[in-house]
Amino acid sequence: MVEDVGHAKDGAGRALWTSTIAFTVCFAVWTIFSIVGLGVKEELGLSDTQFGLLTGTPILTGSLVRVVLGVWSDQIGGRRVFAAVMVLSGIATFLMSYAHTYPQLLIAALGVGLAGGSFSVGVAYVSKFYPAERQGTALGIFGAGNIGAAVTKFLAPFVMVAMGWQAVAQIWAAAIIVMGVIFLFATPEDPDQKTRQHGGQKAESMASQLKVLRNVQVWRFSLYYFFVFGGFVALAMWLPRYLIGVYGLDIRTAGMLAAFYSVPASLFRIYGGSLSDRYGARKVMYATFIVSVLCTFLLSYPPTSYVIEGVNGPITFSTSMGLVPFLIIIFVLGFFMSLGKAAVYKHIPVYYPNHVGAVGGLVGMIGGLGGFVLPLAFGALLDLTGIWTSSFALLFLIVLVSLLWMHGAIQHMEREASAAAHVPQSPELPEFRGMGEPEARRAAMRAGPIAEWRPEDPDFWENTGRSIARRNLWISTYCLLLSFAVWMVWSVVVARLPSIGYTFTTDQLFWLAAVPGISGATLRIFYAFLVPIFGGRLWTTLSTASLLIPAFGIGYAVQNPGTPFFIFLVLALLCGFGGGNFASSVANISFFYPAAEKGRALAINSGIGNLGVSVMQLVVPVAITMGLFGALGGQAQVANDGTLLWLQNAGFIWVPPVMLGAVLAWFGMNDILSAKSSFADQATIFGRRDNWIMCWLYTGTFGTFIGMSAGFPLLSKLVFPEVEALHYAFLGPLVGALARAGSGGLSDRIGGAKVSFWVFLVQAASIIGMIWSLDARSFAGFFGMVLLLFFVSGVGNASTFQMVPAIMRRVFDVEHADMPVEERRLHADRESAAIVGFISAIAAYGAFYIPKGYGWSISSTGSADGALWAFFAFYLSCAALTWVAYTGPRGMFGSRPRLGAPPSGAGKRDLTSGAYS
Repeated sequence: MVEDVGHAKDGAGRALWTSTIAFTVCFAVWTIFSIVGLGVKEELGLSDTQFGLLTGTPILTGSLVRVVLGVWSDQIGGRRVFAAVMVLSGIATFLMSYAHTYPQLLIAALGVGLAGGSFSVGVAYVSKFYPAERQGTALGIFGAGNIGAAVTKFLAPFVMVAMGWQAVAQIWAAAIIVMGVIFLFATPEDPDQKTRQHGGQKAESMASQLKVLRNVQVWRFSLYYFFVFGGFVALAMWLPRYLIGVYGLDIRTAGMLAAFYSVPASLFRIYGGSLSDRYGARKVMYATFIVSVLCTFLLSYPPTSYVIEGVNGPITFSTSMGLVPFLIIIFVLGFFMSLGKAAVYKHIPVYYPNHVGAVGGLVGMIGGLGGFVLPLAFGALLDLTGIWTSSFALLFLIVLVSLLWMHGAIQHMEREASAAAHVPQSPELPEFRGMGEPEARRAAMRAGPIAEWRPEDPDFWENTGRSIARRNLWISTYCLLLSFAVWMVWSVVVARLPSIGYTFTTDQLFWLAAVPGISGATLRIFYAFLVPIFGGRLWTTLSTASLLIPAFGIGYAVQNPGTPFFIFLVLALLCGFGGGNFASSVANISFFYPAAEKGRALAINSGIGNLGVSVMQLVVPVAITMGLFGALGGQAQVANDGTLLWLQNAGFIWVPPVMLGAVLAWFGMNDILSAKSSFADQATIFGRRDNWIMCWLYTGTFGTFIGMSAGFPLLSKLVFPEVEALHYAFLGPLVGALARAGSGGLSDRIGGAKVSFWVFLVQAASIIGMIWSLDARSFAGFFGMVLLLFFVSGVGNASTFQMVPAIMRRVFDVEHADMPVEERRLHADRESAAIVGFISAIAAYGAFYIPKGYGWSISSTGSADGALWAFFAFYLSCAALTWVAYTGPRGMFGSRPRLGAPPSGAGKRDLTSGAYS
């Protein structure tokens, strides 16, 4: 029993479960017009706007009375108020069955709406039985009474078809009146009311209770509930009409399918309360808003037909969402809305324990008004635009504004918290800081912002820092692996398109393989600077979730043989989201580790992240040969050789792990507040000569890795058509990724610059071997040289990254000798993170120029030798530049470095790495 956990008051379990059942009945009555309204609409010939007004009127009443009912609950006890509300709304519901005109029904609907006011009564009543650390779960259980909407949708259609809508009203009225009587006699008086009765105390006046509503933060909190609850109620009312209008379903089927939305949006509110108790409501609200933005965006896109004027005439195709995908997305939306509803109400009894009724009533009123305004707006938008999905477009705008406003407020308060030395980390939902009552308690955060971070302090690192850094490293690495997989997925897809009927030219296929490199590299330029602005945790969550867009897009596009090249080109560009994520990932992780472990950490993050290419090239060829998702995944395509292919799986297979990655990032990662800086602060790197030198060198290592990953499968299929190269394509990225992950320690020991110099010489030798093998028509020799090139490129990826922090600490030690050592370290780390992100952006263009170089060379000369000789010259230039700038006698780490001797007090310089001890 719930009452056995924590320090719940006597009778807590009985009060909770009876209130939950009563609220379920109330909610079933409150949403009765979602079903009987359809019968009334047909009987009276109502327009969509009139129908929306009728279904929304009970919601209006139930919302407006919540503040008053909440205050009365605090004054005279929730038990009596709850029972009275049920009896009065039951009488109004029964009288509704005798209404025969539209105005009479509107008047009856006002009385029915009293049932919705029971929510603020129940919140005030139930919260008084539980301690703060258990209120999220308790109120989540109570709030699950929202499932009453599903009860109405499931049962009312059968009663209405058999007996008429009037019978539904009479049966529902009898149920709520009986429940009201049971509630009055079955529940105990709340503890506060008992205390007042025994002590003869007078309840606080309504005017005094309402003073708390002057806090602007409470109204902002109400906005969040406007979406998570108001949007839920609006969709609960609107979905039967939507399903009938869009998919042509009958009323019974529409009512049952609408429950797929209502049930999870109700039951999972309990889970949302538990998550809020355990992890904090702020994280839950962020997850709710981010996922809701994605879901409402997908749902708001209307069925569209496209006509493209092609060379051989118009090319037409259309896009639309089927019933099954619609229900899946609605289920996901309902799930996260339920979490958000619990998260909002988690805070009210914690921050305002003396005014739960007033604050809870206001928040509930604004949310309930959303349930009134939104159905009316849905109907008006449909009448005005004639577009069914306009309702979801409106929800998309609301949740986007809510997310941006909440994040802006939190960022503002986090900056204030960071500026105050006595505040170790920002409180839960910091826009409420200082606005709660004296009894308010804030939950400790397991993830989120960290104000104090000292990785170079041995005690701090061993006792606190290492475990936090490792957790952030492995979550970031998992997300980065998925990013690389989605980024490079076209390297496999393009090789299969001709076999299922697409007639793209060789040049077009190379464009599809190369274009993700353009967009990924370009996005890296911006992503490199976003972690210090937004925070690594939020940005990792958003950037990982963005991978769902190309994953879904590819899955749908390849199923339609009429999909034009232009759409594939757009999807290839969107895959660049995955490429951009690398810059922000390495920039974020670089802040967590001390100099002595930075090379290894970045090597693990980048190396295993790079492994995503190999994982993709291994998994996708297998996944496309089987119907993994059944009917949800679409029909198979017949290849030229008669085999069945599910090429859509190349996109769909990444959807579940990407969703998991976004959740892990949000609930498991941290932000280092001392790493926050503006773009202007980071822009100083553009004046650093070493920044541009490292761009050239990293292009030689990572540009090779990612370019060969993108171009090798198609190149091998063209120059060695007799070999099934896709069976071996994954080995190259695998070797390169493992070499990168395992060689970070080597660069930490002997110096990244020395390792990089020899890497470039071996790369040049590998190119000579590739040219010889092509001329000799030896696939074994060619593939062996490719594996060698991948291996040394992986080693070079780790060594060049290790060079950056060593270079910047050397620069700051010389240029800012008068600056305290810790401050020099902080500035050097900030610029190092920005440079690491920026050079990764420039190097990523290798994913474009290497496949396009092969394509140009083959189309111009009939051979790939021209491109390979150009790559050979480039590697020699990288080796020469490394020698002159860093490893030679006059290089930074040479015997006579160009920057001179280290400043006094800087420590002894390690000539192998450039670092100081």
